[in-house]
Amino acid sequence: GQMNYRLLSSSHSGPTMEMDLPGNSHKTFISLVANDYLNFSQHPAVKAAAIAAIENYGVGAGASPAIGGHFWYHEALEKAIAGFFKRDSAITYTTGYTANSAALQAIMKKEDLAILDSGVHASVIEGCLQTNMKTFPHNNLEALERILSVTVGKYRSRYVIIDGVYSQDGDLAPLGEIVKLVKFYGAYLILDDAHGTGVIGDTGRGVIELGELYDQVDIITGTFSKTFGHIGGYVVASAEMTHFLKYQSRQHIFSSTATPASACILKSIELIDSEPIWMERLRQNILHLKSGLLALGMDIGTTASAIIPVKIGDMNLNAEICNMLLAEGIYTNQINYPAVSVKDARIRMSVMATHQPEHLDQVLNVWEWIIKKKQLTQRLH
Repeated sequence: GQMNYRLLSSSHSGPTMEMDLPGNSHKTFISLVANDYLNFSQHPAVKAAAIAAIENYGVGAGASPAIGGHFWYHEALEKAIAGFFKRDSAITYTTGYTANSAALQAIMKKEDLAILDSGVHASVIEGCLQTNMKTFPHNNLEALERILSVTVGKYRSRYVIIDGVYSQDGDLAPLGEIVKLVKFYGAYLILDDAHGTGVIGDTGRGVIELGELYDQVDIITGTFSKTFGHIGGYVVASAEMTHFLKYQSRQHIFSSTATPASACILKSIELIDSEPIWMERLRQNILHLKSGLLALGMDIGTTASAIIPVKIGDMNLNAEICNMLLAEGIYTNQINYPAVSVKDARIRMSVMATHQPEHLDQVLNVWEWIIKKKQLTQRLH
């Protein structure tokens, strides 16, 4: 009775959500579950762009890209997302999940080796099932170097695959150091920065911007379903690689392309630069919630992003606390095994630019009540 998954909302993605839950007196909940970090899914200009594209081109693309389903907005989106990362070429997919799974399946075969950080997304793992895999403990550079050193000359190609921002801890990859290791040992580097784009870096280019490493990462993957507020995925790489994927990546070739509404992503990409106020508001909100939780004595790990976990450590207690929050009008996610280890259960909260200070204060007030009621500080320290 503690599972709070697939709760039905009757409103849009935003800082609050409307839900009618049996036995719960609240109708409006403060939402900390969306990865729509800048809330561009609700931005008037983004919605207007989607509506205009639907009016002009309808609601479907009608075919796969190779045989008639490649329209101007697909081409424009490829150019825009490549340019966003200061590169020349990209390919888009209908989901961020398939951007990883489909591209990796096409690139790596039985002669290759995928070297994965243990914290990468499930889509990466699925994409590597047809090749050889080795995993190193999260952000453990010594372990990564050990794998790189002992596998020299044993595979056709080796690909190190990491996230920029990790989805469960909200922490960052030490990208500069990983780049040096990968280059020294003659491997390739693939970076999925779905949770960093629009959040990290002065201009929102993600972890890659922190060290100006645009030309040092071989392949960049990501999603349009978080900061950009729509749905879809992308792979940014060399022109040779994206050309290869356009004709060898099965989920791209044999799936109908994104609908005309995806033209709204072009506006979202533009807004990252033209309205930086949203990133600034997000950063203020992140600081507000993080500093408040730390003042209450909570363990939020090493998060440096809009993902803020409160580490509870016990699955049953974690589920109970999540439902206590829900009973008080705070909608969060309980993250338990197998998403994290059994002893690493946590409440994960995602901050948005459109949260108001009073929303976050209410969240902190409820946490303070729960801490006292469950004596959390004694349990966790």
